[in-house]
Amino acid sequence: MIRDITIPSRRLGGGLSFTQHSSSTAACVVDATRGPDFALQCNEATKERIRKLFHKVEFSVSSYDTAWVAMVPSPHSAKVPCFPECLHWVLHNQLEDGSWGLPHHQPLLLKDVLSSTLACVLALKRWGIGEQLISNGLRFIELNFASATDKDQYSPIGFDVIFPGMLEYAQHLSLKLHLESGVFNELLHKRAIQLTRPYDSSPLELNAYLAYVSEGIGELQDWKMVMKYQRKNGSLFNSPSTTAASLIHLHDSGCLDYLRGALKKFGNAVPTIYPINIHARLCMVDDLKKLGICRHFSEEIQNVLDETYRCWLQGEDEIFTSAGTCSMAFRILRGYGYNVSSDPVAQFLEQEQCSGHLNDIHTMLDLYQALEMIIATDQPVSMKLNSSSLQSLIQRLSGEFYPPNGLTKQIHEQVDDVLKFPSHANLKRVANRRNIKHYDVDNTRVLKTSYSSSNFGNKDFLTLAVEDFNLCQSIHRNELKQLERWLTQNRLDKLKFARERSAYCYFSAAATIFQPELSDARMSWAKNGVLTTVIDDFFDVGGSMEELNNLILLFKKWDVDVSTDCCSERVGIIFSALHSTISEIGDKASKWQARSVTRHITDIWLNLLNAMLREAKWARDMSVPSLDKYMANGYVSFALGPIVLPALYFVGPKLPDDVVQHPEYHSLFELVSTCGRLLNDIRSFERESKDGKLNAVTLSVTHGNGRISEEAAIEGLSHRVEMQRKELLKLVLQREGSVVPNACKDLFWEMSKVLHQFYIKDDGFSSMGMADTVNAIIHEPITLNYLGDSKLITDYN
Repeated sequence: MIRDITIPSRRLGGGLSFTQHSSSTAACVVDATRGPDFALQCNEATKERIRKLFHKVEFSVSSYDTAWVAMVPSPHSAKVPCFPECLHWVLHNQLEDGSWGLPHHQPLLLKDVLSSTLACVLALKRWGIGEQLISNGLRFIELNFASATDKDQYSPIGFDVIFPGMLEYAQHLSLKLHLESGVFNELLHKRAIQLTRPYDSSPLELNAYLAYVSEGIGELQDWKMVMKYQRKNGSLFNSPSTTAASLIHLHDSGCLDYLRGALKKFGNAVPTIYPINIHARLCMVDDLKKLGICRHFSEEIQNVLDETYRCWLQGEDEIFTSAGTCSMAFRILRGYGYNVSSDPVAQFLEQEQCSGHLNDIHTMLDLYQALEMIIATDQPVSMKLNSSSLQSLIQRLSGEFYPPNGLTKQIHEQVDDVLKFPSHANLKRVANRRNIKHYDVDNTRVLKTSYSSSNFGNKDFLTLAVEDFNLCQSIHRNELKQLERWLTQNRLDKLKFARERSAYCYFSAAATIFQPELSDARMSWAKNGVLTTVIDDFFDVGGSMEELNNLILLFKKWDVDVSTDCCSERVGIIFSALHSTISEIGDKASKWQARSVTRHITDIWLNLLNAMLREAKWARDMSVPSLDKYMANGYVSFALGPIVLPALYFVGPKLPDDVVQHPEYHSLFELVSTCGRLLNDIRSFERESKDGKLNAVTLSVTHGNGRISEEAAIEGLSHRVEMQRKELLKLVLQREGSVVPNACKDLFWEMSKVLHQFYIKDDGFSSMGMADTVNAIIHEPITLNYLGDSKLITDYN
């Protein structure tokens, strides 16, 4: 066992540690019987442990890579090792069963353990020391040799080339291994296939792959070809083992400097990939955001983002030579509004050698998510990357390249989620819950060999995420009860024509703006959502033309006597609910903004009422407006104004009147509302056509004079939705020259995601599956149970 060593680093304000244990700190399990103070203390302790991880990156030692570095001879004499400290590490880190590798390794990683053990045996034999250790290692290999061809065992990258190559080297060193001949011959056959054309790969891809697994090819390798892949830091693929194998054969000064630098940082052993600081910290940012707890680490995350952006601008090798790091950096930085080009990611996607053989499933998933971001935000580049890039990634992620097994179950579930739920229709809290469910606390990953890090797969992340989710959910349940009381107090339940959708309206708020401190924003969103549903039904089916005109007249007068000025009880109920709710929300919003905003909220409502009245008159008169005229009115009548715009006053930033009147503010609203109107019309046109209602699809067909079919109309309008959505996201991510605060712009985008989620299958409120989603977010807490000493299982009540 190697002790933890923290070594100062100038990059990202911290250091990198070595660990050889399962590095997740034991999570704090909250005992509810000890009271809220104990729970809060536990919560803060968990947060503090996570904060410390931002200042150091912990990675496990790679016995495999360390052994290959130990085999490098001194440039002055081939009879002595260049790095005796690595040989010393190998001598003192054999496990009790005779193997080398991560202690308590996964049962499905026997191929990895065999490879690491054989490499260490070769290192000891190369320098003629450790006879008993060699004997123990050979015994372990002989006992477990059948696992080398076991299809159920997980194969590290390049195993089919490297392991047989090391066996041949063992024969060259006169090591006596008693191996089953059938298994040995099968390994040699697989190696022959891999050395010619693995998985029908292209010549470019084959060369890159063969360079990466150079230590398994030895004297047969074209080392000049290999050195074409040397990076600025002197390494080959940031891999100590590949670099060491090259140094053995070529004595390259760049390779030597790279390995010396690695050992200067880490002491007497190396990880399986280096450098890795940027990638590890980006993994933390990504995990914390996906789990819904990033707001607790805003300062630390901002530091990581700023430093990563600086490295991006400086062309840092660690970013631009790794498909995974480059893809993740691009996606995260672009998502936070940093101005980064998609060209580097596009180059990885275009290069044939990056189609999978050098990358694990995590890297392929990073590439796919980056491509999603490119398609959503970068039209010219996405057109250049034709659909085959997307389909190729989907095919490779779907299981053909990375067949699911016990080791990769969680990451495959994450992949399935990403493929099933597009990012533009993924509600924040719904995604958080799924990510919590699929979060893997086993922090073991596999490249050429397995490695682990406490910077990902960390129990503390999961523990805090569950506690935070349940805390927010308990607040949401209470707020939903308040909303239901408000609905009854305002007699809205007496309106039999209106759909009762209070739970759905509140759900859309809680799934979007879930933070405890944003209660006023949620309640404004939800109450106005209920009111717009009631009034939409009133103008659509419930009210007469006299009642509609009376309601608008009352609204314009505002201070009226409801008992005498209302033409019907229904108008009285609706107007009273509008008046009291707008006054309440206006008063609260005015306190948040330190200025009166009630007039703006009433104007929003009046615009909606007028737009709905115009549609009612079209229906009464059987008018057929042009599609442009319909949409100019329809984006307002879709009724997002009262839901989204007042809520903006409660999300934090001050919104001066000049911002509210700015064209950018209006464009954000028009784009999201247009998407909503079109999505609604596409999903509901068959029903609305039977009812004789105006609809964008039927208008497109009508004004097409027989040249446009319903299918063509839907296709055209769907394309328009896509273009509007991309333009919306472009505005949301734009920082330079923007006047609308980021938190407010984000809310427009979150509403767009609500719309795409609601209209994924039908007209939004009719989906049976939506009821289950609502329950999962508002009513069903998450529980964590321990299995044995460490494994956490996420259960749903």
